[in-house]
Amino acid sequence: MATVPKVPLGSQGLEVSAQGLGCLGMCGFYGPPKPEEEMIQLIHKAVEHGVTLLDTSDVYGPYTNEILLGKAIKGIRDKVQLSTKFASVIENGKIMMQIRGDPEHVRAACEGSLKRLGVDCIDLYFQHRVDSKVPIEITVGEMKKLVEEGKVKYIGLSEASAADIRRAHAIHPISAVQIEYSLWSRDVEEEIIPTCQELGIGIMAYSPLGSGLFSGKNVSEFADTDLRKVVFIYFLFYYAKELLDLQGLEPESCAELHLLVMHRDLGARISSITKVLREFGEAEPGKELHARTACSGMGATQGGCPDPRDNQVEEPGREHRLSEHQAYYRRHQILEDAVPAEEVKGDRCAHMSITWRFLNSPPLDTWTGTKQ
Repeated sequence: MATVPKVPLGSQGLEVSAQGLGCLGMCGFYGPPKPEEEMIQLIHKAVEHGVTLLDTSDVYGPYTNEILLGKAIKGIRDKVQLSTKFASVIENGKIMMQIRGDPEHVRAACEGSLKRLGVDCIDLYFQHRVDSKVPIEITVGEMKKLVEEGKVKYIGLSEASAADIRRAHAIHPISAVQIEYSLWSRDVEEEIIPTCQELGIGIMAYSPLGSGLFSGKNVSEFADTDLRKVVFIYFLFYYAKELLDLQGLEPESCAELHLLVMHRDLGARISSITKVLREFGEAEPGKELHARTACSGMGATQGGCPDPRDNQVEEPGREHRLSEHQAYYRRHQILEDAVPAEEVKGDRCAHMSITWRFLNSPPLDTWTGTKQ
């Protein structure tokens, strides 16, 4: 049975599976919540195949996803690393459009996650979104205390700018930055990835397959409650109807629809991503999967995979591994050529206001020591 290899994430000693299991879709968002027993079986099957990194958040559900993982890891806690996140304000079971990074919220959120997960320590704890009212030094300072108390092993940031990553890293080593990174989301290559490489911080790419939209599924296949369908139809109605009429286009897949709607200025290059994936599949059965794998591994290549040209050290099995890396880079280059970074333009999601481009931490000297 093929197993997922392990890789270092960051430079503080954390080692995880090269591919993690994002658990967001298990409790909703991408359609209705899935049956609990089926999701527990899925998690166990992933672990059997070598997946060790399980990623969740208190906002998934809210809360229900962490409870699910707590049930799933009973008896296998030593085989997995738990990654969860905090930041969103949740009141009476509802997710509020508010972010908090003050010490009181950081600590309360951590205690809640520990209880729901049924563990004494969280392996990797992320600030899900940066609080624009609280200096990041204050937030990370409290996260540092959680590490010192043994409640958290490693800390990370999600959707943080390069400047905020540097400020946070100066307070306590950041092991990972979770950021959207895929063929249609390349803006992180400008500053964020170079900054992480410089500081020895791992990249944890979320939505590497465009939230599953590179799978070739049609919009009609998604449930009406699927967040992806709701968002895309919203944009289609308000922004893309005229383009559809003018160009006589009828996108068959969500990926084509996304490129039309979110990257409206691409014009004739609307279906380039799905086209190259189809070409992989038509050229050789099963090759489309390799294309998706290369796509989903973009963060890993930027994060320091061995260079296939480095063959100076002799060791058993090295030639085989170098061959695998060379094949990986060839597939990656084909995708890179098909969808050049400079051709990917426009917003990557419906709520850009909660991404690193707009959520910036205020200066440290603005902190008054009061809850926001």
